[in-house]
Amino acid sequence: MPHRTLKLITTTDDDRPVYVAGSFNNWQVGEEAYRMQPDSKPGRYRRTFRFPDTEHRVEYKYTRGGWEGVELGEHGENAANHLRFTDTSWHEPDRVSNWASPGLEYRKEFLPHIKVIHENFEIPELIRTRRVAALLPHDYHDSDKRYPVLYLQDGQNLFDDYAPYGSWGVDKRMASLAERGMGDLIVISIDHGDTERVSEFTPSFSTRLGRGDGRHYVRFLAESLKPYIDANFRTRPEPEYTGIGGSSLGGLISIYAGILYPRVYDRLMVFSPSLWVTPEIPFNLLNLTHKYRGRMYLYGGEAESNTMVPNMKRFQEQLLTQTGTTRLEIELAVDPLGQHNEARWGSEFPKAVEWLFFR
Repeated sequence: MPHRTLKLITTTDDDRPVYVAGSFNNWQVGEEAYRMQPDSKPGRYRRTFRFPDTEHRVEYKYTRGGWEGVELGEHGENAANHLRFTDTSWHEPDRVSNWASPGLEYRKEFLPHIKVIHENFEIPELIRTRRVAALLPHDYHDSDKRYPVLYLQDGQNLFDDYAPYGSWGVDKRMASLAERGMGDLIVISIDHGDTERVSEFTPSFSTRLGRGDGRHYVRFLAESLKPYIDANFRTRPEPEYTGIGGSSLGGLISIYAGILYPRVYDRLMVFSPSLWVTPEIPFNLLNLTHKYRGRMYLYGGEAESNTMVPNMKRFQEQLLTQTGTTRLEIELAVDPLGQHNEARWGSEFPKAVEWLFFR
């Protein structure tokens, strides 16, 4: 009876276990005997099976526990069955880029209350308006507690299940955090400016994208939006309870905001920052960075680009070597298989929240 080992390499933005179903088990999904075992590296699985001598040809697919979570092709299309023969060696691993229905486990009673503060909140610094929403803890209206606040960029991609580029699923992840006793947090969602996004999220000095409106935008956040939020919600306004964050260009502008307003933000959530836009950001702001303190959660994936993780490590080294930054803690999180997408940032969100606010 030949022994053969299936090996799988997949993305790391889905915490559900992986199973294999095929001709060898009548295509029964979610059977514990066919659950793939995590290997030594993130996103890698393996399982050894014994096949009868009469079984020469096997077909199979991977699932996340049911057909609603079956593997998909590289572009999200239905994937063909894998095919192997038991009389040959199985050295090459299978690869899965996408999964159907990346569901999140949460209890509905812990979902935050989503309140759209204004569909057209005025940004006087830029003579524009923007949708701003608050995600309030599930028990906000049943207590008199005051809460830390996290301001997040790209609001269109934070909690809308039908967002065109995917969603972080912040509302569901906040519910999961609340169930684990870490629900005392208000998230403020600020929509990006669509065609003005690049300009608003680009610092206001010479960069590879030109000179942006970043200084005006972060001024709006710190001097207009935050005072409004503190006046209308039960917040803890001190910097050690105030965070700002985002991904990609949203991560870059969050770094810029933290450096320009060190007395406003003590908590930075920076995912896959577009540091290529301005690799020398610490040096451009040399006279300001020495004031910074608090915590920064810095995440990036090696599968995003060849420069993402090296740029982040370089940025971390530069920032920490600036005079007087000994009060700054940086948690550098690197995913060897992490990709540049909302699903992966959403998966990292609870880890970042826990480290920034509840450690």
